[in-house]
Amino acid sequence: MSRDYDAIVIGSGPNGLAAACALARAGARVMVLEANAERFGGAVGSQLGERCGTRPGFVHDVGAAFFPWGALSPAFRSLRLEDFGLQWLGMPIESCHPAPDGSFACITRDHDRTATMFGSPRDGDRFRDIARWYGSIEPHVIGLLMRTFPAVAPMLRLLPAHLLRLAGVFLSRGRSLAQRWFESEAARRVLPGLALHVDVGPDDAFGAALGFMLGMTATTGGYVVPRGGAQSIADAFVRCAEHHGARLRLGARVARVIVRNDRACAVALADGTEIGARTILADTDVARLMLDLVEREYVPGRMVEFLQGYPRGWGAFKLDWALSAPVPWACEPARRAAVVHAGDSLDDLSRFTAQVRRGELPDNPYLVIGQQSLADPTRAPGGQHTLWAYSRVPPQLRGGWAAHAQAFADRVDARIEALAPGFRDKVIARRVVAPPDLEAMDANLVGGDLGGGSNAWHRQLLMRPLFPWFRYRMPVRGLYLCSSYAHPGAGVHGMCGWNAAERALDELELPAD
Repeated sequence: MSRDYDAIVIGSGPNGLAAACALARAGARVMVLEANAERFGGAVGSQLGERCGTRPGFVHDVGAAFFPWGALSPAFRSLRLEDFGLQWLGMPIESCHPAPDGSFACITRDHDRTATMFGSPRDGDRFRDIARWYGSIEPHVIGLLMRTFPAVAPMLRLLPAHLLRLAGVFLSRGRSLAQRWFESEAARRVLPGLALHVDVGPDDAFGAALGFMLGMTATTGGYVVPRGGAQSIADAFVRCAEHHGARLRLGARVARVIVRNDRACAVALADGTEIGARTILADTDVARLMLDLVEREYVPGRMVEFLQGYPRGWGAFKLDWALSAPVPWACEPARRAAVVHAGDSLDDLSRFTAQVRRGELPDNPYLVIGQQSLADPTRAPGGQHTLWAYSRVPPQLRGGWAAHAQAFADRVDARIEALAPGFRDKVIARRVVAPPDLEAMDANLVGGDLGGGSNAWHRQLLMRPLFPWFRYRMPVRGLYLCSSYAHPGAGVHGMCGWNAAERALDELELPAD
């Protein structure tokens, strides 16, 4: 078979698009194949209200909505997506953490300002000291955590004292770190609450790292949004890829990775078309790639056995609202925050975690609530607003999600109403997106899992997705995993694709210009 391309990228989420841009910029002939017939971007995209069941004139992000890595990711920075039309917008407060008792803590990019609203004066001073320390070492920390594992060079640039201090954070449970650092409940719930963006609870071993990183990146990159909706990120990636010569196709569902002479050499589309390439990068669920797209004879038995019971993360239950006015938060700083996190205390977060792990719907759901239209007025008609929120939930429920979705959505409404009396009166329309709906939208979100599988400590680094296949190359020569199922995992940073592309370029050995 002729090799039509140097590289085929299966899937056009931010990781697949980052890989395509890196490969094309290096001179590779690249084809991106996206199953969605309408748009690129995977779980990073937007829909108009009239298309998704709210109201005309509203723009709703379908998945990810806030992007601290937009300014920090080596992939984003290298590609300069702003040159391709991407415009970042922010709010005065990055994250607000209110509770029904009136207590709150906030994170901003101004350390002194944060210190005045972080639970107590002592806690504010403590958080400022931590944020300043982190800011002094952030470039090395990002390289250490996000480059291909093991990232030796960034580690060597960190002094032993910094490494020891980081180790003290990363080896801690979220609860113990919060109690060690802070005295007020308002401050203590912040970092463990941020860790619940994925399936990491306050009492999980080695669970402090994720909340710490999300809290610290709020102080540097900020919880920014792209003007016009999350689709603007995917569109900028596409323009960048095309600028460097890549080709991209919508409605091109890959049905099989073709292996000949023990090497991936082509893909077959659902319509039977075969497209050849020297290497293939898959921005897909790892289990689908190795169990469905690749013939079993080429997959080691140990990998087959592991992937058949692949450790998934929790599901996500997402809602979009069209509002007649901003949310009337009782906590005034929440009215100026990009993101509001609803978690009442450490014990409340632990109870929520236990309920989800038992397969129960939480009775006091932890919420991540996004107020994109406060920063970006293009998201709604004049004077009106969008609201976006999700909670973590069991992927499956007895009787199916259809029997429970509306009642749980009402529970979420009640949770926000308790923090913002009068919220329900502002609701013009509501859209409910349960875990099966997320998977139907994007096949990578299996069971509504936004994190590329579990993000527990033992599913990271050299165990992501499975030892010894943690450096993107799969058991089949010429085949690479470039999705969030690979290191460094979840988050719109593009580094899974970027790192995989660097590995693939080593194999391609493209001629120098």
